[in-house]
Amino acid sequence: MTGAATLRRARADELATVIEIDDDACRAYEAAGVVLGIHADHPFAQAERARWQASLEAGTVRFAVDAEGRALGVAVMGQVDGEPYLDQLSVRLDAMRRGIGRALVAEALSWARTTRGAGLWLTTYGHLPFNRPMYERLGFALVQEQAWGPE
Repeated sequence: MTGAATLRRARADELATVIEIDDDACRAYEAAGVVLGIHADHPFAQAERARWQASLEAGTVRFAVDAEGRALGVAVMGQVDGEPYLDQLSVRLDAMRRGIGRALVAEALSWARTTRGAGLWLTTYGHLPFNRPMYERLGFALVQEQAWGPE
């Protein structure tokens, strides 16, 4: 990675930091008109946080941190249909457009190769100009729904 940040494995007790980074990054979605309005006690949010905690405990969460140790971005990796899955990629607004997201995706791809999966799956908002195009530049391709697994 550039001198701006380095990557490190997250500890199992860092769920609050994952949530903090994601909440901050979600402001970019809100500015683009995607407002989910889901509270922390909503079943979707609880399930998401449970997945993130499971990934933390499995050692498959990476932070991008600055020289002072502040977490700037996060990649949460897990499994869906037995295949490697990038569950969450978030970068703080004040750290965006510095290569942090690319470095975290590269780390996720490296992790996926070690799991002997067919590739790395992810889900994103395809209609946003800063989401799907970034992933496509990094080599990802749209998979038609009939090719999705049950999960």
